[in-house]
Amino acid sequence: MKLRSTTPVSITLTTRMLIALSIVVMSFAVPIQLAGRVSADDYASRIRALEEDISRYDNQAAQLAKEADSLQREVNRLSNEKSTIQAQVDISQAKFDQLTTDIAANEKKLTENKSVLGNVIADIYVDGKVSSLEMLASSDNIGDFLNKQEYRSSARDQLNGTIAEIKTLKTTLEKQKVDVENVLADQKTQREALAAKEAEQQKLLDDTKGNEDAYRSLSSQSVAQKNQLQRQQQAAIEAAMRAAGGGGRATAGDPNKGGYPSNLANSDYDNPVVDPWGMYSRQCVSYTAWKVYQKNGYMPYWGGRGNAKQWPANARAAGIPVNSTPRAGSVGVIMSGQYGHVVWVDSVNSNGTINISQYNYWNAGGSGWGHYSEMNGVSPAAYDYYIHF
Repeated sequence: MKLRSTTPVSITLTTRMLIALSIVVMSFAVPIQLAGRVSADDYASRIRALEEDISRYDNQAAQLAKEADSLQREVNRLSNEKSTIQAQVDISQAKFDQLTTDIAANEKKLTENKSVLGNVIADIYVDGKVSSLEMLASSDNIGDFLNKQEYRSSARDQLNGTIAEIKTLKTTLEKQKVDVENVLADQKTQREALAAKEAEQQKLLDDTKGNEDAYRSLSSQSVAQKNQLQRQQQAAIEAAMRAAGGGGRATAGDPNKGGYPSNLANSDYDNPVVDPWGMYSRQCVSYTAWKVYQKNGYMPYWGGRGNAKQWPANARAAGIPVNSTPRAGSVGVIMSGQYGHVVWVDSVNSNGTINISQYNYWNAGGSGWGHYSEMNGVSPAAYDYYIHF
């Protein structure tokens, strides 16, 4: 068997190995972090600016709600909603750009470090062919021998640490790629919502041809139709509750309204603002979307297809579990009526009944529509589906 020379090579190789490992460790500790910080600041500033735009649009929406009901006001309101949705699209694009940049940088760094690690592992393997007896024979003294052993042990420890870093980085990359998929799904629905809002605005102008009297007539018809649909929807919800065996009485409940943001809770019910998930404020879907976000830090953007009865199909399409079993932190769905109704399951009782919170249940938590309320001891059969975000 051919052996390497021992005395000079063992120290030199071990030293070179430690230097290489140090470079690997430093490359993990410095380039990724610094590069990420620079790009993150750039994207963060873009996102902050867009969020400020959305805040401004919300303020404009509140102002528009106070103006006299007119065709121009309605056109302005629709334009404002389009701007809000466009800002959400731009935020999604900024997040997508940031994640794409991070993924590319991390994948490059992962490849580079795997290459360096391959060389280091090969060196450790070759160095390991030298037995402790041979190392002792080539050492000038016991102290020299112990130093060589310590180098070898230290190199292996650092190698194990670097391999752990690589595994962590791979896990981060996998999560980032899932985040990109979520952002792309959000962006698709945001663009669909924007197209729907543009079509709504164009239809309004086509139906009225810019005539104020024609708009007022159309507006009166829309209000009457809306009121009728709301009454029918409430009747359908109450029928579903009775069919499940009743139980539960709507109360005002939590004075903080389940944490629902004040800018949404205090908006004009008849002239709502669009929330961050594409829902109209003070509706059951807006409140429930907030609760999902509050719990998980993420809620899909379902603007343009956000009626309550559309939620089960939306969830299935997004790979979110849907079944007939409630649990705390799930969303209950009633499919009856024109729109359906969703609630937040706050807890499940020992007897199987559930405690829920909701928005927009008639004369609950306040007079008329658009208020927060709670119900305790509700039969779980009252809801057709439960969505587990």
